[in-house]
Amino acid sequence: MAISILIPVALDHEPLVADKIATARSFLAEGGTITLLTVLEQIPGFTQEFVTVKSENHLTEKVMASLQGIADGAADIECKLATGKPGMRITEVAKEIGADMIIVGAHHPTAMDYFLGSTAARVARRAPCSVLIMR
Repeated sequence: MAISILIPVALDHEPLVADKIATARSFLAEGGTITLLTVLEQIPGFTQEFVTVKSENHLTEKVMASLQGIADGAADIECKLATGKPGMRITEVAKEIGADMIIVGAHHPTAMDYFLGSTAARVARRAPCSVLIMR
C-alpha cells in the first residue's frame, strides 16, 4: 500500500481526474495522502515581450481553485502547483514529497507522439517510484 500518491492534473483533462482519484484510493494506505499537481509551463522568453498579461496575475489562483474544487475538501487530498516542463517537474515533485506512486493519464498515441514523446512517457522514464499510466 502506498503512503503518498501523486496525480498530475492537466488543465484540459480535469474530467478524467475522478477515475485517477478512485484508483489512487484503492492503492492508498490508511492515513496516506493523494497529491493533485498541476504544472504550469512558463512563457518562452522570446514571446514574453509580446504578452501584456503577467503570468502571475490570477492564473495560479484560478488553477489552485480548480484543483481544490476537484479535491472537494477531502482530508486525504492535497493540492500543489509547480512551474516548468511537466515531464520533468512531475518527477521532481514526486521526489520532494516522497511519492510511492504516480498515477498519470495517457491518451492513445499518434505518430506525432512517437516523435515528440508524451508527458506520461517522460514521467515513466524519470520517475523515482512506481508509475501507473491510465487510459
